[in-house]
Amino acid sequence: MIYERAVENLRRQYAALPVDAPVRLGKKTSNLFRSRADTGAPRLDVSAFAGVLGVDPQACTADVLGMTTYEDLVDAVLPYGLMPLVVPQLKTITLGGAVTGLGIESTSFRNGMPHESVLEMEVLTGDGRVVTCSRTENADLFTGIPNSYGTLGYALRLRIELEPVHPYVGLRHVRCGSAAEAVDVMRDACTRADFVDGTWFSPAEIYVTVGTWQDSADSVSDYTGQEIYYRSVQSRERDVLTVRDYLWRWDTDWFWCSRAFGVQNPSIRRWIPRRYLRSDVYWKLVGFEKKHRWKSRWDVRRGGPEREDVVQDVEVPIDRLVEFLAVFAREVPIDPVWLCPLRQRTDGWELYRLDPDTLYVNVGFWSTVPLAPGQPDGSHNRLVERLVDDLGGRKSLYSTSYYEPEHFWRLYNGLVYDVLKKTYDPDGRLLDLYDKCVRGR
Repeated sequence: MIYERAVENLRRQYAALPVDAPVRLGKKTSNLFRSRADTGAPRLDVSAFAGVLGVDPQACTADVLGMTTYEDLVDAVLPYGLMPLVVPQLKTITLGGAVTGLGIESTSFRNGMPHESVLEMEVLTGDGRVVTCSRTENADLFTGIPNSYGTLGYALRLRIELEPVHPYVGLRHVRCGSAAEAVDVMRDACTRADFVDGTWFSPAEIYVTVGTWQDSADSVSDYTGQEIYYRSVQSRERDVLTVRDYLWRWDTDWFWCSRAFGVQNPSIRRWIPRRYLRSDVYWKLVGFEKKHRWKSRWDVRRGGPEREDVVQDVEVPIDRLVEFLAVFAREVPIDPVWLCPLRQRTDGWELYRLDPDTLYVNVGFWSTVPLAPGQPDGSHNRLVERLVDDLGGRKSLYSTSYYEPEHFWRLYNGLVYDVLKKTYDPDGRLLDLYDKCVRGR
């Protein structure tokens, strides 16, 4: 009953919004890295849509509201000995965000992406309806929502699959001396492990981390305070974490991006309370810099070069990963880089098509790179886009994109998207995918 009242209140809010203003959600957190123009229009208050409605331990399912963070979702289902099939790396990613904007983690080689574990969802569509969709009901919307980024509607309630957990995850960090060796190790690990990802530090130093469930442990590591997880990959061949700490192993230092704020310095880190060592705190600092550009202006005044933000995740067929990393190492001076194998578990996802018979590797890189004199901003991102296309891959749209319209719609199935838009948002209340993800409106 509380949920139904929240839905009706949201529909009234939506109907009251100016019809000529972009619709945006009033969320406290965001994990998007593309700038958007500020419209000043009122935002939809979706605060009532956070929380877990129920867990069915026998069916291994949960009914979850769309604005629920994965941190809260994990805390709600772990006491039942269960976890979501894919838990994206950062605590404040929401379930609805991961489904409409994609997500990935070290179970993705066997469980695909978060949207593939959704059994049913209710969506507030652009025309103001609340539509229930699944593989058998309004299946066009169900298979079109992933990678739509809120341009067709917003997921309000989702029923998702869960899987059993064990108390601990044992890790083995396998050092590889080349990308080709890492490909072989990763491909083999995906046939027998429970978790697989990797960390590329240089062309000659790559680690494939192979995780397996454990029921007991003599000792466990703790990377929520002074110790830094990604550094342990280089220094420890084997490790053990509790299941919760494993799921959030990357969040404490936002992978390795916390180094930009100096908090990896032991003399500084020891004074920072653990509650501030988390990705959403760093994200607020990034948001402040994006708004005011104090650091970037100061660096230029001191004689430093202009820099380009290169924050991207791309999927490349594993057979082409060596080629990708060779060009990347030569052209884009960023390290470390995250590697995460992915196989699409089910077929038919219209706006982000991958071949279910192909093992891909997600390559994640998040930093800034210097621009040469006269080199235009966006040069490195455009190079990455061309390279991914040439290798038969796909690029996520949570960050900056530079595609021309015709090419964009060819990559992201514009013909199907156009039909979906006319069906569920005929008056164009919501932005279209290109305007939102490339033009930054």
